[in-house]
Amino acid sequence: MFKTAFIFPGQGSQYIGMARDFYEKLPECKEIFDIASRELNLDMQKLCFEENELLNKTEYTQAAMLTSCVSILMAVLKSDVKPDIVAGLSLGEYSALVANGVFTFSEAVKLVRKRGIYMEHEVPNGIGSMSAILGMDKEKVEEICQKVSKELNKVVEPANFNCPGQIVISGDKVAVLKANEKLKEAGAKRAIELNVSGPFHSSLLKGAGEKLAMELEKIELHDMNIPYLSNVTGKIVSDKENIKKLLEEQVYKSVRWQECVENMINDGVERFIEIGPGKTLSGFIKKIDKTKEVINIEKLEDLEKLTNVSIKKN
Repeated sequence: MFKTAFIFPGQGSQYIGMARDFYEKLPECKEIFDIASRELNLDMQKLCFEENELLNKTEYTQAAMLTSCVSILMAVLKSDVKPDIVAGLSLGEYSALVANGVFTFSEAVKLVRKRGIYMEHEVPNGIGSMSAILGMDKEKVEEICQKVSKELNKVVEPANFNCPGQIVISGDKVAVLKANEKLKEAGAKRAIELNVSGPFHSSLLKGAGEKLAMELEKIELHDMNIPYLSNVTGKIVSDKENIKKLLEEQVYKSVRWQECVENMINDGVERFIEIGPGKTLSGFIKKIDKTKEVINIEKLEDLEKLTNVSIKKN
């Protein structure tokens, strides 16, 4: 059976002006920004649309990205194309959970605001780091990270398994830089230190995950309307009672995005629609399986792509 997946990007895809055309032209999209501003006591329009230094600070970025993605989602849902399954990369998992009904947007944006604050402040600025490793297999990256961690008694771990040939590592800055050297010596094409404010998806953020868990306990999850996949397992979540623990662990465990995509394909997904700023996930999918249909909805005019989507479901 031909299936369509809605997928949502994570932190790092943000930019000034994201989703502005949706906000200005469609009332259902504007409403999402208005809800975010009211729930968080922040001017979300100013944060997303006007030049400022806050948008790239994690404690603001995450709420802004969720708001932009869900705003665009509202426009997409008015089309005849509906998702059979949803997933998101890291922060994008919260947009996926709004799309499948587990969270209302109001619940999700308050959670994500707390998540961003906890992640921003768990490790002092300058202590942690992340790097993208290109052209190295998973087993070798894991092996070298383990060796460096043991040698320095510092944390460096795989943080994101994005697609073939791209793995992100995370941890103490000194250990990440040492691992960069070792990985290049072992044959990695490149090791690119990322401009991030913390060692995300590493065990150094376990405390942030535990704080988030306390916030999650205050929320009653709604039933899932359609399946979604967890970053932590790379698999479809069959029991909503597991979601809170998985979201806690997602803060400090590896994001298994490649596995998420491969499992969606194995489940019959032939079309991926990336909803939100940037085209990062579309690029990953093309590297995982170039035969699949990939559509990116980032600008208002992108909605026209959906009118041309052929109905292939049985």
